[in-house]
Amino acid sequence: MTLCKSCLTLLHRARKSVFPIRNVSRISSSSFDDWNKAVSDAEKIVGYPTSFMSLRCLISDEFSNVAMHLRKLVGTRHPLLKTARGLLYDGKQNTQTRGLIVLLIAKAAGPGPTEQSQDRAQDKISGIYSSQRSLAEVTEMIYTANLIHKGVVNLADYVDSDYREKKDMEFGNKMAVLSGDFLLANACTELASLNNTKVVETMSLAITELMEAEFTDLRDPGGECVLKSEIQFSDWVRQTYLSSGSLLERSCRSAVELADHREDQKEAAASFGENMAYLKQMKNDLKPFVSEDNNMEDFSITSAPVIKYLEQNPEKRDTVMSLQTKDLRQIVSTIKSSDVIAECLSLCDKYGDNALKALDVFPQTDAKTALINIVNATIKS
Repeated sequence: MTLCKSCLTLLHRARKSVFPIRNVSRISSSSFDDWNKAVSDAEKIVGYPTSFMSLRCLISDEFSNVAMHLRKLVGTRHPLLKTARGLLYDGKQNTQTRGLIVLLIAKAAGPGPTEQSQDRAQDKISGIYSSQRSLAEVTEMIYTANLIHKGVVNLADYVDSDYREKKDMEFGNKMAVLSGDFLLANACTELASLNNTKVVETMSLAITELMEAEFTDLRDPGGECVLKSEIQFSDWVRQTYLSSGSLLERSCRSAVELADHREDQKEAAASFGENMAYLKQMKNDLKPFVSEDNNMEDFSITSAPVIKYLEQNPEKRDTVMSLQTKDLRQIVSTIKSSDVIAECLSLCDKYGDNALKALDVFPQTDAKTALINIVNATIKS
């Protein structure tokens, strides 16, 4: 998809008028530079910046109307506003790499064995079929819709708030539901247009499992993370798979399916996506434990280090369970002094190795090299 000048201008205006952009501190670490270079090189290989994958949907008349209403949330404390800002501009490593990975997998797998007709061959741009590009957009829209839906707040928590704040939260919830549903509906329509029943079934399961992730034992009725008394690391694996692994795994598999490749290549693509999801989540969970600034922004009580620590120190369960509502920094400090962090870093290497091994089935190409670079940059981040 080539973006015209008017599209870019419209996006720039939307950024300025709908959401005020905050000043974001620069991250000059070599790991961040490695990540940016890996993503930038990969985007050149697939043909266009994947950060604009959902642009056709975002600049549509229907979504423009929604965006106009979102302006009313400026100045409120509704979390949807923060989510929207992050989607438009984020100085962290949260670029739209899901769709990028899908496109790289599609190109790494190469032309399908049934590519015989000239029309099929002409349907490719930069070695990627138009159906595979549509799938990448679908993947991003599903992820974005789910992220927006998570912005719905529990109105019961605002019973004692003043009238204005209650109304702001109610309106924000309506916008979160409407915006998320709009993106999800467009994703489903685009998915159906691929005319591939296997892909539709596979991606439908990914949407189902994203919903299941919000109703596990690691979520309270309000959708917040909560420790259960007998939590095990297998619970973290399942939660991660449902919330991110399934979408990336099934999207990578579907990209190879659309080109009618062999079953072993489909399995390899799925394995790569799943292990990349585990790697990315583990690295994100480790941030509060390895950063020097003691930033608790990324801390989750159900993060891998916390669960690993409780699994290895069952006698500490009651103490940590009580601290989850009192002193989160004390939990981080305690776990930092244990062997758990080293073990979690070792798991990062394991997930990265599994992802790299999955690529062995594909021929050596620039797309495969780009995938390898993304894995290595993620490990080093």
